[in-house]
Amino acid sequence: MTSIAVDHLLNQVRAFVDDEVAPAAAGWSMGAEPDPALFTKAGALNLMGIEVPAYLGGLGLSFAVKTQVCEIIAATDFGIAMALVNSHNVAARLCRTAPPNVRDRYLPRLLSGKLRGCTALTEPGAGSDFASIITQASKIDGGWRLSGEKAWIINARHAQVSIVFAQCREIGDVNGISAFAVDLSAPGVQRYAIDGPFQQTSIGTGGFTLDKVEIAEDCQLVAPGKAFKTVLSEINGARAYVAAMCNAMLRAAITEASAYGVRRTTFGVPLMDHPSWQHALDAAQADLTFAEGLVARAVQDVDRGADAQLSAAEAKVECILICQRHMPSLLHAMGAEGLRPAHCFTRHLAAAQVAGFTDGATNMLRDRVARLKQTASAD
Repeated sequence: MTSIAVDHLLNQVRAFVDDEVAPAAAGWSMGAEPDPALFTKAGALNLMGIEVPAYLGGLGLSFAVKTQVCEIIAATDFGIAMALVNSHNVAARLCRTAPPNVRDRYLPRLLSGKLRGCTALTEPGAGSDFASIITQASKIDGGWRLSGEKAWIINARHAQVSIVFAQCREIGDVNGISAFAVDLSAPGVQRYAIDGPFQQTSIGTGGFTLDKVEIAEDCQLVAPGKAFKTVLSEINGARAYVAAMCNAMLRAAITEASAYGVRRTTFGVPLMDHPSWQHALDAAQADLTFAEGLVARAVQDVDRGADAQLSAAEAKVECILICQRHMPSLLHAMGAEGLRPAHCFTRHLAAAQVAGFTDGATNMLRDRVARLKQTASAD
């Protein structure tokens, strides 16, 4: 696809956000559920097929383009951006490693938005420590039997298919972890929603239990010994686009506050003419510029297949912390007006906290960044 075609796609995404996401985002922040039609409209733009090969019905584009799409959507609503990209990632995974019959069972409907997908790693007792998952996969005649529980899974409350990571050997053996395609309508699957004071219904967070769920042999997508490394590699990409999405939220808040500062007057002059008021925006913009450089490096590493462990982890840590630091000050720059759901501030403030838990909690990632830097300096 040419650069002109990519620009056309990004303009279509902006129109999609204006027409479909922006009018509904305030309601989602108050607990409303997204209309399923939104996903089929995203499917019409092939947003679940950005990295899917063209010969399989996707767009065959780069990780960088996927990140740009995520940014455009997250600037208005982080949750729906995460919901869409997670369905995309399931479609891409099926294209990479699923047998054709399994792939073709789900791929067309995932691309169209008629199906949603989720990737199930996290468990009630295993988050950032992925190696400690206890969901068990036992070999049976003609397939596998899965038992366990997955929690805090994006899209889990609505997804019809999940990439489930489970242990085929002893608990704690990273070489025993495998990945399976699981139909969430199968007997033995019980799902539940997870809500909280930070409403993120658009992200579809939930969980499910697997009670002796039987799946066919060919639903094993990644063999033991390879799944752990696969997850670590894919998480680097997720950390990079989550960082970019945090930058997009901060950028949107700066833009919205700046516009308010022009039209709102106090003591006879626009807010923007008060140095103390403008300082909050200037500080946020300076940190955003730094954060954008970190994302650019991480995205470049992912796209060219370089080792992105350090660049992606560092980008995610810093971009989330910067967003978390400045979103409250930008909200206060708006005054009580910023609390209205029509504005992005409270929505993005909550999303910045949620982002800190996804694909590696911030405190754990800080330790990882320190170790990676120490290793790099020793080399």
